[in-house]
Amino acid sequence: MSQNPDTDRALAAAQAVASANGLAFDDAVVLAAGSNVLVRFQPAPVIARVMTGTVVLHGDIETWLTREVAAGTFLGERGVAAPPTHLLPPGPHEFDGLWMTFWEFVEHEATLPAADELGRSLRAFHGAFAEYSGELGRLGDIRDWLAGLTDDPQLHARLQELTPTVFESSLPAQGIHGDACMGNLLRTGSGMLWNDLEDVCRGPVQWDVAGLVAEARDIGRGEAFVEEFLDAYGGLALDELGDFIAAHDLYSQIWQTHAASQRTP
Repeated sequence: MSQNPDTDRALAAAQAVASANGLAFDDAVVLAAGSNVLVRFQPAPVIARVMTGTVVLHGDIETWLTREVAAGTFLGERGVAAPPTHLLPPGPHEFDGLWMTFWEFVEHEATLPAADELGRSLRAFHGAFAEYSGELGRLGDIRDWLAGLTDDPQLHARLQELTPTVFESSLPAQGIHGDACMGNLLRTGSGMLWNDLEDVCRGPVQWDVAGLVAEARDIGRGEAFVEEFLDAYGGLALDELGDFIAAHDLYSQIWQTHAASQRTP
């Protein structure tokens, strides 16, 4: 057992749902316990995502997770994302007040992508997702739940300033990842696969691209990395992304402030 009762509760709930749905496993271990709890079943190639931290961001949790699983199935079939599992119904499931989904565990290397890999992989992801006709939320939903995480009037004002050019942009919209970051791109034996589709929505591709530019800068990858990434992605210039990058910086500020306020002293 861990030292965190919430993590223990998530682990127990995932095991209960897996067993009730006929999954055979010898062990279940917690791989991560950040915003959500990830539970790996062994030897079955299955991982459960148990919603804990980010569940507060969504009103209709079942609809939100149903969209994620449907999008994951579509993208998994096209070889650009880690898919939901076929060894039990992927969900969403609810147990003991916790919601969860089940995904195929994909063996991967824990290395960050090179700039050209990142650009090509995101372009392939967007190319596949452009054909998706299923139901998705909108990018403006992210603005709405960010607004609910802060009482700071200056941050609210900044969200409103960015709404016309980012969250309600007139740019073409399609299916996007919503939380594209280097840690959500897995290097597997069959190629690069996107992971963690919790924030998939419909919006301009600039949102995903700008998020990766902001991340590259935050971790010190430098402007040469950014330029190579954009060249590999193709079709977007850095000067087109200014407001989207500013929105990601604001997103990080609001989320980090909220997360810090939730920690037990």
